[in-house]
Amino acid sequence: MGPEMPPAPQSTPIDEPSDRPDLTPAPDGPPPEVPQEHYRGLRWIFIGPQGLRAFWSVAIFVLLFLLFNIGLASAFAKMHLLGRSHGSLSTRSGFFGELASFLAVVASAGLLALIERRRILDYNLVGPNRLARFISGLATGFVGLSVLIAGLALGGWLHFGPVALTGSQIFTFAAIWAVVFLMVGFVEEGTMRCVLLYTLARGINFWWATGLVAAMCLSLILRVKGNGAWGVYAIALLGLVPCLMLHVRKAESAGFWQASWVTSTFFGFGHTGNNGENWIGIFAAAFIGFVFCVSVRVTGSAWWAIGCHASWDWGETYFYGTADSGMVAQGHYLTTSLTGPGLWSGGADGPEGSILVLPVVLLLLAVLLVVYRRRKPTAIHVPTADHAADQATAG
Repeated sequence: MGPEMPPAPQSTPIDEPSDRPDLTPAPDGPPPEVPQEHYRGLRWIFIGPQGLRAFWSVAIFVLLFLLFNIGLASAFAKMHLLGRSHGSLSTRSGFFGELASFLAVVASAGLLALIERRRILDYNLVGPNRLARFISGLATGFVGLSVLIAGLALGGWLHFGPVALTGSQIFTFAAIWAVVFLMVGFVEEGTMRCVLLYTLARGINFWWATGLVAAMCLSLILRVKGNGAWGVYAIALLGLVPCLMLHVRKAESAGFWQASWVTSTFFGFGHTGNNGENWIGIFAAAFIGFVFCVSVRVTGSAWWAIGCHASWDWGETYFYGTADSGMVAQGHYLTTSLTGPGLWSGGADGPEGSILVLPVVLLLLAVLLVVYRRRKPTAIHVPTADHAADQATAG
C-alpha cells in the first residue's frame, strides 16, 4: 500500500516566465521553481518556472525510448529471440518483444527523471492504495472483457470451440502470457498515462494540444489508406469543444484534460499501424485511453489503468483466444470464432472492433466514477507558480 498523499491542485500551463524568487519546496514536492535569471535570454527556450520545459522533456523521452527499444529489439533479433510470427503471436516473440519495450520505458523514464531531478515514481505512479488500485484494475479489466465476449456470444457473432490446452499447459501458458501482458500494461500505460500525461499536463495549453492533434490527423490523411483512421478523426473532434471550453474558462484542470485529449488521440493513432484494425477498434483504443486518463484523475495514480489494461489483453488473447488487433496468439486456452457482419463481430480486428465494445468502455468509465467519485481528485502534483509561492511562504 502506498502512503496517503494530500490532494493537490491540478495543473495549468506553466510555460510562462515568472518574476518569483528561488523557492524550496517540501521534501516530497516537485522540483523548485527556477529563478528568473536562470531562464532569461535564450535559456527561456529550454528552462521554465519549474525547470526543463515540457516540450523538451517529451522530446528527450521519445528519443531515448526509440533508441533503447530499437537497440534492444535488434540485440534480441540477433540472438534469434524474435522471429517471424506468420500471422500469430508466439510466447517467445511476445515475451522478448515486450521485454525490449519494458526495459526501454524504464531506462528512458529513469534518465528523464534524473535530468528533471524527479523520482521515476513521480510520473503518476505515486498515490493512495496503489496495490488495491492495481488489483481493482485487474479485476475490472477481465470482467469488462468478459461482458463484451458474452454480448458477442448472445448475439450469435462469437462461437466457442474446444479447449485448446490441457494439463500443465494451461498453467504454463497462463503464467507466460500474464507476464507478457503485465509488461504490455507497464509499457503502454507507462508511456501514455505516466510520462506523457504527467509531462504534458504541466506544460501544455489549448493551442499546443490542438496543434499536436491536428498534426496526427494530417499525418493519417497523407499516409494511411485504411486501418481505421476515422477512429482517430472522431476522437480528435470529440475532444476539441470540451478543451476549448476549458481554455476559455481558464479552468485549473485545463492542462490535465488537454493532455488527456492529446495522449488518448495518440493512443488511437499508434494502433493504426496494426493489421486488421477498423475504425471502431481505433476509436475504442482512443476512448479507453481517455478512460485510463480519468482513472489517473480519480484514483490518484496510473496503477488502476495498468492492471485493467493487462487483464483485458490477457483475457482477450490467452483466456478466450480471440484476435487482438488482428493477431491470434499461440498457446491460448479457449477457442473462439467470430461470424457475421464486421460491425457486430469485429471481423479481423477481434472483439475490440465490434460496435459492442463502446458500451463496455462506457461501463468501465461508469465503474470508475461510481467507485472512486467520493475521493477528491489527487492525480497530478504539479502546482502552479502561485501555489508554490504560497507553500514556500507557509513554510
